[in-house]
Amino acid sequence: MSKPRILFFGYSEAGYTCLDLLLSRGDNVVALITHEDNPHEKIWFKTPAVAAREHGVPVHTPQGVNTPEWIARIAAMQPELILSVYYRNMISTKILDLARLGAFNIHGSLLPKYRGRAPVNWAVLNGEPRIGMTLHRMVRQADAGAIVDQEGVDLGPRDTAKQAFLKVLPCARRVLERQIDALLAGTARETPQDDSQATYFGGRKPEDGRINWAQTSAQIFNLIRAVTDPYPGAFTDAGPARLMVWWAEPDSPVARGRHGRPGEVLSLIPLVIATGDGALELTRTEWRGGLIPAVQIGQML
Repeated sequence: MSKPRILFFGYSEAGYTCLDLLLSRGDNVVALITHEDNPHEKIWFKTPAVAAREHGVPVHTPQGVNTPEWIARIAAMQPELILSVYYRNMISTKILDLARLGAFNIHGSLLPKYRGRAPVNWAVLNGEPRIGMTLHRMVRQADAGAIVDQEGVDLGPRDTAKQAFLKVLPCARRVLERQIDALLAGTARETPQDDSQATYFGGRKPEDGRINWAQTSAQIFNLIRAVTDPYPGAFTDAGPARLMVWWAEPDSPVARGRHGRPGEVLSLIPLVIATGDGALELTRTEWRGGLIPAVQIGQML
């Protein structure tokens, strides 16, 4: 008997590790639908296209997967199970309904919390102590389908978003490994989500890294670690120049106990800036758009 035909939608290293699992098991992956790498994005992760090409799996990168042309092309692939792992676009129910065994997604949060985009970055920004990966059925509404399985890990209060992602990444593979045979047999158990506990967050843009110095030191520090390298970074503008803040210390000896008007420079060397409830020492910074004489910094933030 031939193995069920799997159509895999995916991107990012989570997509890579899950597709690699299927291919290492010898599952029948008929195609990968993924994204072209964005030239404006730092690609620091493996992508599933690498695993697909190593195993001779066809790779497709449509601009829009929900067009009549692509719906017809996918129907011709005769998928019996659809799996999505970190695919960045919504997939229409016309496609989801093609798979007799259903369509399932792995999302980077402990659903129903953090539905939507960039869940790991949002969790770090909000100071969450724990994150996870959830395998769930795909429905019309994003990340709202019944849960098949999930697994979480603890976060440290100084973890960056990249460190958090690398911590939670193995959960995706373990969850899929536990459930793939049941998915292929059509016997996976599903638990409806409690919509009353759901939270939703949208995608993040570089402009969302702007620091609001009226926030608390903890809030600003969480923003910095949520968007620091390899993400676009937190920043504050000083006249025509932009100061990128790649790291800070919320409880450094030089900042502890100091107060001022939010955004006021309390010290130049080391650089200490007043926040809504204290001060932060900025320990790794980068000027963009021209150098600003140090004597002007305090007047411009």
